Amino acid sequence: MPNPYAQIFAVRGAKGFTVAGLIGRMPVAMTNIGIITMLSATHGSYALAGAVAATFTLSMALITPQVSRLADRHGQRRVLPPAAAVSVTSLLLMLLCVRFDAPYWALFAFAVPAGTMPNMSAMSRARWTELLRGSPRLHTAYSFESVADELTFITGPALSVVLSTMAFAQAGPLAAAAFLALGVTLFVAQRGTEPPLQDPDAHVAKGAGALGGTLLVLVLTLLAGGVIVGAVDVVAVAFAESLGVASATGVVLSAYALGSAVSGLAFGALNLSWRLHTMLVVAVAGTFVTTLPLLVVGSIWSLSVAVFFAGIFFAPTMILVMTLIERTVPPSKLTEGMTWALTGLTVGTAIGTFSSGLAVEEYGTTGGFLVAVGAGAAALALVLVFTPLLGRAQQAREEHASEEAAGAGG
Repeated sequence: MPNPYAQIFAVRGAKGFTVAGLIGRMPVAMTNIGIITMLSATHGSYALAGAVAATFTLSMALITPQVSRLADRHGQRRVLPPAAAVSVTSLLLMLLCVRFDAPYWALFAFAVPAGTMPNMSAMSRARWTELLRGSPRLHTAYSFESVADELTFITGPALSVVLSTMAFAQAGPLAAAAFLALGVTLFVAQRGTEPPLQDPDAHVAKGAGALGGTLLVLVLTLLAGGVIVGAVDVVAVAFAESLGVASATGVVLSAYALGSAVSGLAFGALNLSWRLHTMLVVAVAGTFVTTLPLLVVGSIWSLSVAVFFAGIFFAPTMILVMTLIERTVPPSKLTEGMTWALTGLTVGTAIGTFSSGLAVEEYGTTGGFLVAVGAGAAALALVLVFTPLLGRAQQAREEHASEEAAGAGG
């Protein structure tokens, strides 16, 4: 049986933009923790560090989808370089402010434009979509991208912290800026795989507009998933510290990432015949059910096993969300739609980190795990209520595609 991953990388140009995209997506995982590590070391204030990092994250959540919208409208090679240049320049100016002890307001002032950082995960997915549209291998490509995102968010923060603690305080954010500049430069040089501009006025299915209808449901689904990820990150630290084995936190988080990566690769190799919205319900139900054992764990090893199985449903959920976006969002808004979904995941992670931290302070680790359980329940309720909408939107797009094919054939 042919290796499906070997098949997708046999497509001309796929390896080139994939490598560039992997380099270019590292800054998203590195910058937030890099700012926190840098400012806590140079200014001795976690409050200031957290506030500046939160400003950057919020700015990125609001601006990045607009960068993707412009990329859909005007092309990646026209939009990505100036957007990346603004982000890189702003990060470098922030580092200079730290170096020369500038007023605090200057840090916030440069954190905002630093949020123009393009979402290279969405840009890569847009290229895969154009290369493999209508092929079952597109499912495999989305699976690879989800696993790549997972690995990025494992290695990126660790690299940023190591650089800022072992070299000099600004090294983490500086490396993020370098990765962004290099990745975007290499990515836009791959012109042969750049998606063509789409007609924004083409007929699309009802409810498929930007951040409305089906897309909003899918964004909120990933937001809830992000809350679970953020809660697991925080409570794993608190749980390990409560047992006096803080160094074991890495084992727990690695187990979660391993479960997600293994399931993502396996899911990408499958070609299931179920309807996408039905598979999404199953995946989200699995996500909810696997949060329940977190409430009864009693050791690092039992927690590691529990989060491993919780991670198994994360990657398939993300893959299905991205596939549904491709099937329901207009082609002229594809990159923007995917960026909104990934932004939802990022915002959800921030919410999960904050809310679970408060819960741990008030009710202990069980309170933190209840945040994850509540997010899983909310996600399941959401997809159960809106499954008919997702099904209708997908059917409408399929019917429209059939009509276009018939018209072209006639």
